[in-house]
Amino acid sequence: MRKLHVITGAGATAARTARLLADDDERVRLVSRSGTGPEHPLIERVAADATDTGRLVELLDGADTLINCAAPAYHRWVEEFPALASSLVEAAGRTGTPYVMLGNLYGYGLVDGPIGPDLPLLAQGPKGRVRAAMWEQAAASGAQVTEIRAAQFYGAGAVSVFSLMVQSQVLAGSPAVVPQELDVPHSYSAIGDTARTLVAATRDERVWGQAWHVPTVTLSVRELATRLAELAGVAAPRLDLMTDRDIALLSLTNPFWSALNEVLEKPGRPYVVDYSETEEVLGVKPSSVDDVLAEAIQAS
Repeated sequence: MRKLHVITGAGATAARTARLLADDDERVRLVSRSGTGPEHPLIERVAADATDTGRLVELLDGADTLINCAAPAYHRWVEEFPALASSLVEAAGRTGTPYVMLGNLYGYGLVDGPIGPDLPLLAQGPKGRVRAAMWEQAAASGAQVTEIRAAQFYGAGAVSVFSLMVQSQVLAGSPAVVPQELDVPHSYSAIGDTARTLVAATRDERVWGQAWHVPTVTLSVRELATRLAELAGVAAPRLDLMTDRDIALLSLTNPFWSALNEVLEKPGRPYVVDYSETEEVLGVKPSSVDDVLAEAIQAS
């Protein structure tokens, strides 16, 4: 009998994960408020709100795994993530469904040296604490749970500082002003690698009870933007660093900027992810930068 995976969320990672599972002859019930998603004979698209625990319990009937890729709007995390997280954990616990969470690195806070999954979650800011609390709640719930933590996304379908403030501008031949140091090493996770790590987690009993990092590539913003331009055959990127004053002024007009300011790295500090355990245990390696960027160029 085919396995059944319930995936919550309608973004690029949810869609890519659903497609990978379906292409491997496994059934997917893709749940989002919009009811959208990729078309495939083994993908059932359902319009539902994951904060409705009773409805989610119904949708988990017969499921082998619950995978959450859903998230509120970036500037609404503090207000809306707790209810979503609680509903998912409760539904997983009530049904006994193993639960794979898609997370990120905010819960660690600012870290000196490589960021490994065994580090304590010491974030002090509100979004970092929300992310940390989601894992702490799930881990203490008694449910069978793991968290797959991704770095900043890049590539086709990514919604991130790089995709929004660098990629589009470089491909258009326009200047880019970036709220991230231009020449400091930074780790990035591709959407496809994130989806492959989520899928691998559903197939390995060793994942439960701990967090795993999505494989990454590590380059500076300038290096990544330059390679993007080379592959696209466009002019070399024109990049400038956004100042604290710029961000403060933008925060007055759009809550996204004040939310983003919390998690920007300290000046001069590399942001490097250790994903060695994921590669060793789950067998997932990072895709080549050129392949990921070529896909983004094709999709643009």
